[in-house]
Amino acid sequence: MTGTDIKLDLDRASRIGLPEAVLCEHKSAAQLSAILAQLAAAGQSGLLTRLDQARYDALSAAERAQVDYDPVSRTGFYAWSEVAGMRDQVAVVTAGSSDVPVAREALRTLQFSGIEALPVFDVGVAGMWRLLERLEELRRFPLLIVAAGMDAALPSVLGGLYGGLIVAVPTSTGYGVASGGRTALNAILASCASGVVCVNIDNGYGAACAALRALGATRPASEQSSAATQ
Repeated sequence: MTGTDIKLDLDRASRIGLPEAVLCEHKSAAQLSAILAQLAAAGQSGLLTRLDQARYDALSAAERAQVDYDPVSRTGFYAWSEVAGMRDQVAVVTAGSSDVPVAREALRTLQFSGIEALPVFDVGVAGMWRLLERLEELRRFPLLIVAAGMDAALPSVLGGLYGGLIVAVPTSTGYGVASGGRTALNAILASCASGVVCVNIDNGYGAACAALRALGATRPASEQSSAATQ
């Protein structure tokens, strides 16, 4: 497979303020190389998601040199330069340490868009004191991304204790009837905590994009240029 299989949406950021992210899972090394070549020709950076170690290693040395790679979140930043961050906007919370890869995907997606977020990990309801000792700190943020598997009780608990927007991410963590995250998904959707919103199972990227939209951090380039001249 070659570049003829690939047609990137290179104008997406100018329309909605969010660039296209490249889902690397199930793509061949040839496809990924073609994608990076298209980004390079357009002079654009790129967010690579679900980039596992094997696919990263299959890139050429020159390509790997252009990718800021994080194996925990399985994300890569291609031809990316760090931008000034909008701090104190988001905290990313996990119920357990098994939820950290999904949370890291959210953190990296936010970082790619110039927002540094606070990680607050392993504060699930099985040891409620861990959450309570961080609660006042969390209340400083207008928005939380909360990743939780098993029974996904944490987003509901936070929904009764914290007044900002909660974007919940059910994760595939858990045994048996956890059913690969379906139990967590259903629990969040059925939550009696008002206004908790939910993305798909293990979708840290989607949660971060929802947060960016909610924070108004996705203005298209045309609007940003217009604002700069006012």
